[in-house]
Amino acid sequence: MAISSVLGSSALLPAGLGFRNVIINGGFDVWQRGTTAAIPSSVGTSYLADRWSSYRPAAGSTQSRVTAGLDGFQYALRIQRDSGNTGTGVIYMNQSFETSTMVKLANKQVTFSFYARAGANYSASGSLFGARVVAGTGTDINIIYTGVTGGSEPVSTNPVLTTSWQRFTATGIIPSGTTAGGVYFFFTPTGTAGANDYVDITGVQLEQNYQPTPFEQRPIGVETFLCQRYYWRQGGNAYEPYGLVAFFNNATNSYFHIKMPAKMRSAPTMNYSSLSHFNIFVNGTLPNPTAMTLWTSGSASGDAYMMGVNMASGGGSGMSGWLCNANTTSGFIEFSSEL
Repeated sequence: MAISSVLGSSALLPAGLGFRNVIINGGFDVWQRGTTAAIPSSVGTSYLADRWSSYRPAAGSTQSRVTAGLDGFQYALRIQRDSGNTGTGVIYMNQSFETSTMVKLANKQVTFSFYARAGANYSASGSLFGARVVAGTGTDINIIYTGVTGGSEPVSTNPVLTTSWQRFTATGIIPSGTTAGGVYFFFTPTGTAGANDYVDITGVQLEQNYQPTPFEQRPIGVETFLCQRYYWRQGGNAYEPYGLVAFFNNATNSYFHIKMPAKMRSAPTMNYSSLSHFNIFVNGTLPNPTAMTLWTSGSASGDAYMMGVNMASGGGSGMSGWLCNANTTSGFIEFSSEL
């Protein structure tokens, strides 16, 4: 029987029920890409903490992982204007949802909650900080870089921050017919940045409910798996074997099988650090690849793909081999199907 049938349609859902939170990585525990990076000043998806993308139409700001110092949370996301920066462009941080997530929230009451604190030099006028839930139409849209059609902000709050952690909540009804949306945070800096012109956020939760419940603490393995539907990165260890078996059809061409840890949202794009960061172990030799290409033509979302890898010489028809890191902690290969 549906929970609403037992408790009544307006009842507060019990905090013990799992998967209330539609936000992925709301506690900022998963950082596959690293733990600090500049916030981009040009339009284009840019992620650091898994599932969270940032943007500011000006240079001179940074996103990073920090220790939360808050009971129940190990980490927080810091959004900071660099010390001495005079730009006053708005700084955005968002998580956009798949259509499959948003349609379940259409015509439902939702509650948005999060923890936030400001740095000692937080420069936003009145120490205000913006938080919004966006709803509209479209299919798998990034709400900041692309924007939804007919967008509205059914949940909106502008809390006043202090240097201590506070939990903020807001509620609203997602419009009927919604197919696209997400959440975003922002602040508008003023003047010249001091050394601590930042906001820390953690414990971000969006749930179908009339009141906030405690932040849902999912196991780290579950949270990582949810993130890997959108992004998977492998590497960072010297001589790391990537576990990709290759079969050669001649001296220079090979085919690697890639098994993703999770079925990805859509056919991913592949990126890697540098060809010089890889070796192909074949026939007792370790040549560098000369090209690596992921084959996704005609592919939808999936958990297995083929990668074509070329090298100058050393292979042979019917030989097998594997791909490994060429003794550098800088080497990585990544696959993304982020919005």
